[in-house]
Amino acid sequence: MKILAIGILLACLSLPAPGNPLNDNQQQVGAVLDKLHQRAAQADWEGYFSLYTDNAIFIGTDASEIWTQQEFKQYAKPAFDNGTGWTYTPTSRHIYLGPDEQVAWFDELLSNQGLGVTRGTGVLIKQNNTWKIAQYHLAIPVPNALADDVTRQIKAFSQP
Repeated sequence: MKILAIGILLACLSLPAPGNPLNDNQQQVGAVLDKLHQRAAQADWEGYFSLYTDNAIFIGTDASEIWTQQEFKQYAKPAFDNGTGWTYTPTSRHIYLGPDEQVAWFDELLSNQGLGVTRGTGVLIKQNNTWKIAQYHLAIPVPNALADDVTRQIKAFSQP
């Protein structure tokens, strides 16, 4: 039932906003991102990593997490081997295209059971007529009202 609900939500996200239809490339990029989240939730190793370029970069929520494709695979392997993966459900998304429509960038808000609201941003490139993720950046957006307290905590944590 959970997978069905996620599938319905992802299908709805791919629909164009009234008065602002997505073009074919934007729809294709959205479909790649939908597959990314679906395959992560299903711990589909081959399917998940097939969506990335060979030289993709994944940037995690910690400042130290800037991983090559190989480094990210090492990080992800235990979760995928356990069959758990991770579940981030998109709640909104914007997709932008370069003038030649061979490069796309996006931002999306996601819901995660443990982290709550997160934000994914990134870049996709068209390779052999297929969109591939070149960079994905997962972040935890901090409400402005909490920013001073959060940055104080980060500074204190980072002190030697």
